[in-house]
Amino acid sequence: MSTTYTKQVSRWAPLTSSIFSEIYLQYMESIIIYDILKHNNITGYFCYVDILIVYNKTTTDIMEVFNSFNKLLPTMKFTIEKEMDNMINFLDITIMTECDGLTFDIYRKPTTTDCSIPYDSCHLTEHKLAAVRYLTNRMNTYWLNSANREKERNTIKHILQNSKYETSIMNIPPKTPGNKSPVGSKWAKFTYIGKETKYITKLFKNSSFNISYTTRNTIRKLLSQKPHPNRNKFEGSGIYQLALS
Repeated sequence: MSTTYTKQVSRWAPLTSSIFSEIYLQYMESIIIYDILKHNNITGYFCYVDILIVYNKTTTDIMEVFNSFNKLLPTMKFTIEKEMDNMINFLDITIMTECDGLTFDIYRKPTTTDCSIPYDSCHLTEHKLAAVRYLTNRMNTYWLNSANREKERNTIKHILQNSKYETSIMNIPPKTPGNKSPVGSKWAKFTYIGKETKYITKLFKNSSFNISYTTRNTIRKLLSQKPHPNRNKFEGSGIYQLALS
């Protein structure tokens, strides 16, 4: 009985955990966190994955706010990262404080690699272009000054060259959103193995089926191990470290 229950929970946990955590966080923000912010004269509170707090140093003790957050629940622990050299990173941007206001730049973690989906890889052209459009759209839509925008443009060119693209691909216009699939429409999934797959799926163009694609060359398939026939299925091993050769 306990084994069946465990399997059911593990199946539904990825679907429900994010929903329940969001509901609980909104409850905490509206009931408890709001009072902490109001009591400490917080100027701005922005929460999306991480939390960004804007405050006046002359009227707010940020460590008092930090300690109040950590007293909310014994199982909920917060860490703090203060502004250094008039700048702080939040999500994928760097916010810099200057005399005449704020300036912004694109932030990449130190572990970020300078590559995208390689041009010669067996992936759909749409997938490759989507990765390029993401970089260029972010550069064009974020509030960057001319110097930071030009720096980001050169970074994207470097990424494209490492991934064997022509840098002129940056000039491809944004894709216009198409019509949404009607509710209840049928989908057919194909494993993409090259241009032949596109030729085959064109046969469904005027049908009631929508086409989606998947690839075999995924990290999960590359790293997964076939279970030993005599191994207990609840005692399988996993990969904990990869050594670079």
